[in-house]
Amino acid sequence: MNEWLWFPSILLTMGLLLLSYRFFGRTGLMVWIALATIVANIQVTQQVDIYSYIFTLGNVVYGSCYLATDILNEKYGKKVARQGVFLGFFSLIATTILMQYSLLYTPLNDPFAKEMSASMNLLFGLLPWIALGSLAAYLVSQLFDVFMYSKIRQKTGEKKLWLRTTGSTVLSQLIDTLTFCAIAFHSLPFDIWWQIFLTTYVAKFVIAWLATPFMYLAKRMKPSADSADLAA
Repeated sequence: MNEWLWFPSILLTMGLLLLSYRFFGRTGLMVWIALATIVANIQVTQQVDIYSYIFTLGNVVYGSCYLATDILNEKYGKKVARQGVFLGFFSLIATTILMQYSLLYTPLNDPFAKEMSASMNLLFGLLPWIALGSLAAYLVSQLFDVFMYSKIRQKTGEKKLWLRTTGSTVLSQLIDTLTFCAIAFHSLPFDIWWQIFLTTYVAKFVIAWLATPFMYLAKRMKPSADSADLAA
């Protein structure tokens, strides 16, 4: 079933991103970046087998962050795109701190409560290493993406939207994947680490290309929220 779930998840994720932009405009993109950053770092704790290769989940949702910042860069400018990057960065820090604090509580002396507490500890106990790797990878790669997108746009103007969208993301994702895997999965055997690194980057590469049509759709959109803000 995993092979049948992965490609539709791209359509679902990017479609929800566009809906957030359509209804809420720039604010919707900002909220999506914060949401996707948190969700991706929870999903990445799950490892799955797709076409006999080891994948970590979260790549699709995390990839949507790059599309969101590219839309912000394209339609609202580099400064706004950087604000989106820092919002996602803060969201992950806040989530990590709050969830680590919640694990300090002692659960009720009840089998169900203890089982739930053990599950929370198992899931969010991994979060500090994952968050550390993700924070470093996210900030470096996203700021590079904003920088590279702006540089390519200076050269191409309004032409070749696909080039600045895909080109900036593919390069940024390479930096992101290497940094994240080096920190978050440092304790894994090298053969598993290498397979996760390779499949993760290939997945992100594919997602970057498949996200390009959604960028063209976003380019043509005129969100109702932005129209209301202009009127106000």
